[in-house]
Amino acid sequence: AGSGAPSGAGASPEATAGSTGSGGWRRPHGPLQRYYGPSTAEAAEAAPDPTDINGPHFDPEAFMTKVRSECPLGQLLAREAALGREIRALDSDMQTLLYENYNKFISATDTIRKMKVDFRHMEAEMDDLAANMAAISASSARVSAALQDRHRRGAQLAGVQALLRKLQALVEVPGRLRRWAGTEPARALRCYARARSVLRHYRHLPSFRAIEDESHAIMADLAQRLRTRLREETLDPKELTECVEMLLQLEEPAEELSEEFLSQAGARLEAELAALEAELPAADPSGAATTPPPPASDILDFVDRGSSAFVGTLCQLAGSYRALFGEDTGRLEPFAATLATRYFTLLERRLALERGLGDTSLLVRALDRFHRRLRALLELLPAGADAAAALVARAARERVDRYLRALQTFFLGCLGDVRQALAAPRPPGKEGPGLPDLLATLAASVLGQLKAVLAYVQLFTARDVAFASLPYFKGEFCVTAVREGLVVAFVCWLCRTARGFADGPAERGAPAAPPALLLLLARLCLDYENSTISYILTLTDEQFPPQDSGPAVTPGPALCAEARAAAQRLLDHYVQVQGAAVAQMLRKSVETRDWLGTVEPRNVRAVMKRVVEDITAIDVQVGQLFEEGVRRAQSSDSSRRAFSVYSSSRAPGRYAPSYTPSAPMDTHLLSNIQKLFSERIDIFSPVEFNKVSVLTGIIKISLKTLLECVRLRTLGRFGLQQVQVDGHYLQLYLWRFASDERVVQGLLDEVAASAAHRCLDPVPMEHSVVELICERG
Repeated sequence: AGSGAPSGAGASPEATAGSTGSGGWRRPHGPLQRYYGPSTAEAAEAAPDPTDINGPHFDPEAFMTKVRSECPLGQLLAREAALGREIRALDSDMQTLLYENYNKFISATDTIRKMKVDFRHMEAEMDDLAANMAAISASSARVSAALQDRHRRGAQLAGVQALLRKLQALVEVPGRLRRWAGTEPARALRCYARARSVLRHYRHLPSFRAIEDESHAIMADLAQRLRTRLREETLDPKELTECVEMLLQLEEPAEELSEEFLSQAGARLEAELAALEAELPAADPSGAATTPPPPASDILDFVDRGSSAFVGTLCQLAGSYRALFGEDTGRLEPFAATLATRYFTLLERRLALERGLGDTSLLVRALDRFHRRLRALLELLPAGADAAAALVARAARERVDRYLRALQTFFLGCLGDVRQALAAPRPPGKEGPGLPDLLATLAASVLGQLKAVLAYVQLFTARDVAFASLPYFKGEFCVTAVREGLVVAFVCWLCRTARGFADGPAERGAPAAPPALLLLLARLCLDYENSTISYILTLTDEQFPPQDSGPAVTPGPALCAEARAAAQRLLDHYVQVQGAAVAQMLRKSVETRDWLGTVEPRNVRAVMKRVVEDITAIDVQVGQLFEEGVRRAQSSDSSRRAFSVYSSSRAPGRYAPSYTPSAPMDTHLLSNIQKLFSERIDIFSPVEFNKVSVLTGIIKISLKTLLECVRLRTLGRFGLQQVQVDGHYLQLYLWRFASDERVVQGLLDEVAASAAHRCLDPVPMEHSVVELICERG
């Protein structure tokens, strides 16, 4: 409307901004918008500004105050001129707008006049229409009343028809019950249940009483048939539950039905148990201990059948019993406990047939499955949890005991192999395995078997095994069964068995243990004391960690002490056996010789050479398993030292300077005085774990035997000289095996002195001649 108004060269910025668009052209709605003001939404969004000359909240006083305070005089004058130009421009725009729209205003006035006339006609027509609508409303009210009356009569008719249908249905109830009682008893029960309340309510009417009596007779007959079926047939759990449920709906006594339900369920469960028992071998009535035949199926199959058949059926029947008769378990718990006890007994008998080690993982899986599937039964029988846990624990302990016996058998078998290897004949030029190889093989085999057994037993405590969470398997099983009952028991048994070769008297005719076996077992027990026992206990505690509050365990030092005691006893026995073997040769050589009639010695006796050879062989044998040991410092002429034949007044040249010839001394007195100033030799002193100590013990036993045998003989001159030659030969070779040469020298001196005491003509051989004979021999 204001497009023809000029803007003027001196127009103010506010006027220019208000009347031009973004492209510099005047907006068509600018003057009208400035005239009528902004829209309501724009006014609501814009903040009220009293100094905005184009705003709806313009305040001249505020505007003038702001202008006077902010603008200098020059700007005020320019502002006044700009406002004057804007006012003139607005007047021009209003005149232009009026001229351009004059004809439209005239046309609009005529139109409004015509519209007023038309509106009067429309008001008259609306009055007529309102009158017609009032008439129509009156007619509608009459029609609605008629319709409501018709609906009420239709509802009464429908009620009468429904009542007739119900009466017809009640009349047909006996026929339906008779038709369905034989083929669909559940449907007949539902039909009778729907009609029973109505018949009872109107039974005072003769017709309803007749229908009720006839229906009751039909249902009584159905109840009798269900009773007969319940007592005479073998029903599965679903059929049994349905039969008892229908009898309860027929208002039969719940007390009798619960007894019959348990009786029927017991018969079926007894059949399940009989099928399981049929797989087990029958007990021998004579009581003789016979080996039962192997079972037809493995333990996992047996547990699967028992769990799916017996346990599943028992849980299903127990759930049905509770659903039928409520939570009263006065009969159910004893009934289920008796059958569960029988099932546990059968399972334990089957577990007893697992005599061999077999596959332990199969046994663990079977026990795990038994424990998992028994959880539903344990909800019914909380007291059965202890029995089930005890059964699993007994099976685990039994398997651990079998592993212990298997380890013992394995160790005895290894010992048998060692004895066979020691006793096997060797072809000339071919040597068998040495003692270090046999010891290493024996120790590695036993330790490897023990570690394998621990790995098998660890299956009982695996994380994926359900019963491993039981308190028994977290504490008592790890300590009592595995650590103490398997590992500690086996180590103790091994030490006792090894010691038994030294302590136990040999049976009549039984071969004695070879000395090499005694030496090998002594070294094995010593190795166990030094390192093996500590390693085994550490490995066991890592795989089966004990609880802090668990039972007490056998400390490692106690086991090590037992192993050391066994090693000591075996080594002492080895010394005694080897010493006795050498002593036996010397004893026979002394007892079988005629020492009075012997000829002048020309050579060393062969038995002395054999003694040196045997001692040398023993030295080699002991050196394979034990360290050298510490020797006492030897004198420079140990191998050349000669021992005296005389230790009394029979050697006048030796003792003449000490005593006067007119006072001869008593022989035994001089001998005893000499022993007082000599070091006492303990023949059977404990042996240390080294080669020198072992050989010293053997030499002491041998020479002590030689001494005692010589004391019991009577010798001639040449007999004495033969003892002198033999003793010097032994001195030449035996001193190097002993820990102290004085032990050998002292014993040989006593042998020579005893021979001189027992000699009838004590004339010794010259020492140079003795040395010549020994060197030549």
